[in-house]
Amino acid sequence: MSSQMVWYTARSAGIVAWAVAAASVIWGLALSTRALGKRPRPAWLFDLHRFLGGLALVFTAVHVVAILADSYVPFGLVEVLVPFVGTWHPVAVAWGIVGLYVLLAVELTSLARTRIPTRVWRRVHFGGLALYVVSTIHALTAGTDGRSLPFLLAVVASVMIVVPLTAVRIAGSRRSGRTPIVPARVDAPLPTGLRRRVPAT
Repeated sequence: MSSQMVWYTARSAGIVAWAVAAASVIWGLALSTRALGKRPRPAWLFDLHRFLGGLALVFTAVHVVAILADSYVPFGLVEVLVPFVGTWHPVAVAWGIVGLYVLLAVELTSLARTRIPTRVWRRVHFGGLALYVVSTIHALTAGTDGRSLPFLLAVVASVMIVVPLTAVRIAGSRRSGRTPIVPARVDAPLPTGLRRRVPAT
């Protein structure tokens, strides 16, 4: 495989990985905010969300392997796994490395969902939003195609979807986290020392 083909593979795999990860985040937000409706949804909708996340991991792996194989910019295993070690755009590359670890955390905890507490899985799964942010910054600052018009339009379109869905999701979490105020029953026992007042007739 020529060096030019390796470079094109790295670029295309990176773009596809970002697009699939963004689609997974958007789909997950649509499911959690019930933007698709409140009726019971078929299992394939949730399977599609998981499939997109797994596909993002596959294309991210292809992206990393192609970068290691490319000879134009010398990247070693340490440079693609440890932030700020390399000399080529270290900050921009660091965003991608952080995104890789967040993606791994989200996918691995999803695979082990039945073996870990739901609260832990839910908190780690919220990392999908962080993944969207850091991967977008990485693509815009490190990618050769980060300034191309089609990619910029795709980023703007995704932001216009992710931001309102995230706001709805956060608002819904806050509402569900509040303790509901339940009216006391008339015949409920009173604490010791208190006497129920009977209205005068």
